[in-house]
Amino acid sequence: MSNATSGLPVGRGLLYLTVAGAAWGTAGAAASLVYRTSDLGPVALSFWRCAAGLVLLLAARLLRPASPAAVSGPLGRKVLRATATGLGLAVFQTAYFAAVSATGLAVATVVTLGAGPVLIALGARLTLAERLGGGGAAAVAGALTGLGVLVLGGGSATVRPWGVLLALLSAAGYSVMTLLTRWWGRSGEADAAGTSVGAFAVTSLCLLPFALAEGVLPHTAAPGRLLGLLVYIAAVPTALAYALYFAGAAVVRSATVSVIMLLEPVAAAVLAVVLLGEHLTAATVTGTLLMLGSVGGLAAAEARGARARQEREVLV
Repeated sequence: MSNATSGLPVGRGLLYLTVAGAAWGTAGAAASLVYRTSDLGPVALSFWRCAAGLVLLLAARLLRPASPAAVSGPLGRKVLRATATGLGLAVFQTAYFAAVSATGLAVATVVTLGAGPVLIALGARLTLAERLGGGGAAAVAGALTGLGVLVLGGGSATVRPWGVLLALLSAAGYSVMTLLTRWWGRSGEADAAGTSVGAFAVTSLCLLPFALAEGVLPHTAAPGRLLGLLVYIAAVPTALAYALYFAGAAVVRSATVSVIMLLEPVAAAVLAVVLLGEHLTAATVTGTLLMLGSVGGLAAAEARGARARQEREVLV
């Protein structure tokens, strides 16, 4: 079940993506606590998240030997990969924050995370010749239905066209980032650590002017608590999660990646109930079960497909 180019087993790639999706889901709860503790804005928080995550990733690279993919290949190609991935990440994050401001959290989340799997499935079919199949299409449909029920279950969403367009732009940035990572993984150019470092460097530079305009230095009455929250956001849902994401996305089919990453709103909903005191509703339970069932089914199909490909290679 190993990917032929990177050597990472597909099963481990699925595990990496699952952990990354769950870790991403904790970022929203941590961000809510940051907003309660200080006057830091969303763009400034995103900048500190990426900049501090970059520092942690650089420190991690100093403590472990570089992979063969990291030390081979022309410098120009590495710069191109870092720039393309970083711009995709910057568009993904910045357009999403703008969509939340324009049309609200619920609609922005549904459009961004809902359009992502569709765009990725189409892009993977056109550029990578990856077929989704009937079972995969059903899993994607089930996951998107669960996402809609989970996020829009309260019925208080307001749809504004400009916000929807921004959310679609965010989904496009996410899709490009995912498809490029898969493309490089199939061609043997995957380097999760190097990709993460380069992406965060470019994204930090892109976000810096917007963060300065918003106010990059926070004011708080609890600096110790704020620092702890920022360290957590930079370490777990950023440095760790994106390193695992880039590693897993290089060996797992793109459409499967996009559905597994829908675990983010599931984790966020669970934390909202457990830590932030929000009420557990029928929509939360129904949407969560639909999404978990779809993610589990698609992950199992991915593992079976990888096992079958390995058996065919052995026979040949």
